[in-house]
Amino acid sequence: MSAMTASTDPPASTRFAIDTAVTPLGDGRYRGRMDPSWWIIAGPNGGYVAAVLLRAVIAEVDDPARRPRSLTLHYLRPPVEGEVDVEVVVERSGRTVTNVSARMHQDGRTLVLALVALASDRDEVIAFDETPGLPTLDDGAAVPPPTDVPVTEVDPDRDVPMRQHYDLRWVLGDLPFRPGEGARRARTGGWLRPAEPEPVDEVVLVAMADAWMPPIFCRVEQPLAVPTIDLTVHFRARPADPLDHCFVEFDSPVARDGYLVEHGRILGADGRLLAESRQLAVVA
Repeated sequence: MSAMTASTDPPASTRFAIDTAVTPLGDGRYRGRMDPSWWIIAGPNGGYVAAVLLRAVIAEVDDPARRPRSLTLHYLRPPVEGEVDVEVVVERSGRTVTNVSARMHQDGRTLVLALVALASDRDEVIAFDETPGLPTLDDGAAVPPPTDVPVTEVDPDRDVPMRQHYDLRWVLGDLPFRPGEGARRARTGGWLRPAEPEPVDEVVLVAMADAWMPPIFCRVEQPLAVPTIDLTVHFRARPADPLDHCFVEFDSPVARDGYLVEHGRILGADGRLLAESRQLAVVA
């Protein structure tokens, strides 16, 4: 695994930092707030919810050398606007790895269950990276840099407040809900970063892992509801330039029995793998 260098705390002036902030209450309890500007259609974006929860976990472990390496969340029910509480339990803290469980509550109901592994870097017995790097276009050409990709309104018919928080530049796949000829692949991607200057760390990466439009939208002509059941993110590295665009790529190779699987990669502008994601979602 690539070494992860420490980053500075997020600037308190950005909306992302403000809207994902948590306040310690003692005994592993933290309070956050669900802001409606992060809503998609019927509730808050799952990546935003994950970022608030992960912020509480990092605060409880309180060790900059132990960065998040793996996060798995089960979404039980969506939050509503307002305060949420996050309860964090350190299940075990070993020489290099800390295992944590966390629960998000609101009005006496459990919303999210999570397991998180945080770990410090270890001496490398062996090191390699055979991941494919940046994808290519259908014609084999390299993906264009973000400066050559205009910002495009990809879904103008729906009001999705969350999109105001991201600089999104569509590169791969058919635009959503556009009738086309022949079978279309549920694969999409492009350049992505927060709309405000926000250093990309694990909290931003977990938000970005669920910030792009579901790739299933490239195969259908009408919007579908695809609420997430579970999301796992493996963190591999941080970008060389934490304020640069990242390239995200998502595909759904299977949709069956009313559920779909989504695979995702987040890459630095240099093609370095930053995070991988997997999720199971309902198709309704």
